[in-house]
Amino acid sequence: MKIFGPLYDRAMVWAAHERAPTYLTVLSFIEAIIFPVMPEVMLMPMCVAQPRKGWRFATLSLIGSMLGAMVGYALGHYAFEALKPLFEMMGMLPAIESGIATLQEKMAQSPWAVVTFLVLGGFMPIPMKVFTWASGIVGVPLPQYALSMLIGRGKRVYILAAVIRFGGARAASALRRWIEPLGWIATVLVAGMVGWLVWRAKFA
Repeated sequence: MKIFGPLYDRAMVWAAHERAPTYLTVLSFIEAIIFPVMPEVMLMPMCVAQPRKGWRFATLSLIGSMLGAMVGYALGHYAFEALKPLFEMMGMLPAIESGIATLQEKMAQSPWAVVTFLVLGGFMPIPMKVFTWASGIVGVPLPQYALSMLIGRGKRVYILAAVIRFGGARAASALRRWIEPLGWIATVLVAGMVGWLVWRAKFA
């Protein structure tokens, strides 16, 4: 059953839209707070469609993510208790609570241990919002938090842009050829990670 190939082709059409950079920035902002779709889903085809603008697209995505990360942190710090029922209804509460427990453990070591964890977390198939809300709830110091978000998200978007920019047409062709198995592998990884977080929150 082919799902990701047609979705990729549709994303390529959206990526060519004149307002695509605005949509990417908004998506990156919202994803850092609550939206489940990662901005790389839109950034990747945009970089393929216009590889020379890949750095610009990556920067816009990073700006949106950083603004969203600050809003997510503030909401986690000031509004988590009030929004707990909403997260429970959305199935996000176990993941956030697991993130809280992990960050509290790192905070007990040092604020810089949190930075290392959050930077490494940028490569994990875990939605950014889990880290932004958990950081605000735990009270991770803002300088360390902002630095970790900048590095963690920045390395993802710029590496993606670089691979496509320097890979050129071959990267675009290979991406389209392998998009179906890569999509299913990513789905399995995300499902496994979410399952592990739920298990840890309940039984660890």
